[in-house]
Amino acid sequence: MVNQPSVISESPDSQEKPAKIHLPRTSESETLKKIRHTTSHVMAMAVQKLFPKAQVTIGPWIENGFYYDFDSPEPFTEKDLKAIKKEMIKIINRKLPVIREEVSREEAERRIKTINEPYKLEILEGLQEPITIYHLGEQWWDLCAGPHVENTAELNPQAFELETVAGAYWRGDATKAQLQRIYGTAWENPEQLEEYKRRKEEALRRDHRKLGKELGLFIFTDDVGPGLPLWTPKGTILRSTLEDFLKQEQLKRGYLPVVTPHIARVDLFKTSGHWQKYKEDMFPMMADDEEAKAVEQGFVLKPMNCPFHIQIYKSELRSYRELPMRLAEFGTVYRYEQSGELGGLTRVRGFTVDDSHLFVTPEQLDAEFLNVVDLILSVFKSLQLKNFKARLSFRDPASDKYIGSDEAWETSQNAIRRAVETLGMNYFEGIGEAAFYGPKLDFIFQDALDREWQLGTVQVDYNLPERFELEYVAEDGSRKRPVMIHRAPFGSLERLIGILIEEYAGDFPLWLAPIQIRLLSVKDEFLPYIQNVVKELQVLGIRAEADTSGERLGKQIRNAETQKIPVMAIVGEKEVESNSLNIRTRASGELGALSVAEVIERMKQAIENYSDF
Repeated sequence: MVNQPSVISESPDSQEKPAKIHLPRTSESETLKKIRHTTSHVMAMAVQKLFPKAQVTIGPWIENGFYYDFDSPEPFTEKDLKAIKKEMIKIINRKLPVIREEVSREEAERRIKTINEPYKLEILEGLQEPITIYHLGEQWWDLCAGPHVENTAELNPQAFELETVAGAYWRGDATKAQLQRIYGTAWENPEQLEEYKRRKEEALRRDHRKLGKELGLFIFTDDVGPGLPLWTPKGTILRSTLEDFLKQEQLKRGYLPVVTPHIARVDLFKTSGHWQKYKEDMFPMMADDEEAKAVEQGFVLKPMNCPFHIQIYKSELRSYRELPMRLAEFGTVYRYEQSGELGGLTRVRGFTVDDSHLFVTPEQLDAEFLNVVDLILSVFKSLQLKNFKARLSFRDPASDKYIGSDEAWETSQNAIRRAVETLGMNYFEGIGEAAFYGPKLDFIFQDALDREWQLGTVQVDYNLPERFELEYVAEDGSRKRPVMIHRAPFGSLERLIGILIEEYAGDFPLWLAPIQIRLLSVKDEFLPYIQNVVKELQVLGIRAEADTSGERLGKQIRNAETQKIPVMAIVGEKEVESNSLNIRTRASGELGALSVAEVIERMKQAIENYSDF
């Protein structure tokens, strides 16, 4: 495991370029954890001074800052946030000591009742002893486990910001009180805060929801429902291009395509364990009547594809000669995400997984696992995704959310560890990040704004073959259990596209762009020539279109640039006479006049090689 430096140089050869400011996440920095936790308390103290009727609930740190939830009779406004920030600066400058106190449960209850804060009483019920209280001077306190700085003087009043107000339900339960959540961020110094703000602005520019609308890739509509994207023709081309790319790579590697239904009997997911473990995250069961509903007999939208692929494997008695068997599907699954957790394409209710399940003998496991990782790395290379690390997602032995024996888990985890060590990959372990049925190797991608996203995943599974009683006939004629490998190089196709839109800022590489070349005419009289060339390109599988808007050439060029078309071909009298195109590309700028034949050949080669024109 390699620790990230706090400052990464832009260029080791240049002393003139400023160093890139590293913004650690809260979980990576004990200092930031203390700063943010304490700043959240300062915010709550300021709120209750300015709004005495406001009651505090919870106020944890999050990866880039903190929040506190308040029950207040009046909604907080932007003007209120400015007043709260001003009051916070006053509190910080008072240099108040931050005092930790241990109290009995009875004493904590007495103090809470004295100040009449019922939310604190409910929080107290769930706390284990010792009960700790943190005080800001002698004026304010809250139940808290810490950690905190020792004095508000350690907080930089120029290194924090209050960001937004959002709605939140108490305990995340829509049937309980509606609260107001104030989000903030806090850093060690003003330079970090400025860099954070810069990245937020850049994130807004790259926001896939904004660019997706501008580029005409997908839409959401309330008439369909939240978290259910509709793909336009351009967006569908983008999806299809990604699917076709991976399907071809899989066919080269011996994968067999399958298609499975969108619903299944509840019993299927009872056998797999999904129903017992993730019932609340699944869409409600469809039952024939109340009697069937009472005994949980009915159908559900599938949350996973693996039980379906297991049924295909199980439909015949398999021989060791048939293994490894690699079944692959772009299967759409459904999760009943809370509406407040939805976010564009990165968190949806219906999404497509590039799912495959490999059924292998124990002896084949290591080699097949390495082959899967090789496929994922090849996919990342073609997508120009370079900045990623590997997380070994293992179970937490103290948790009861996992199924299967200790021996099966140890065998699975050792197989993953052997694979990454064989490949010499930089990795770290994520205890508690495993799927409930097996450990995973997750690929964590860091985007242009240093945000982390989980993309590809590989899982080793001894448990589902056991639960579904899978078998194969071994070479000696005995019946044995196969091992399953679950893998998805893309993960969620929707999420991947959202990430790619932001990583490329909508400027897709040539092979992936929905429209690869647009032909622009100096005058309408040259449109017949343009349309003939477009047909010639389309026949060869090149995604070409003509601008028939009738706008002046300058406006046509600006429109193509706004739509981030990789290649523009301008046609005037000279181009018609010489059967050529005047080429301008986003990657290389003006290339001048090239024959139509040369343009076609260079386009074909660039697309095939996943390179620029």
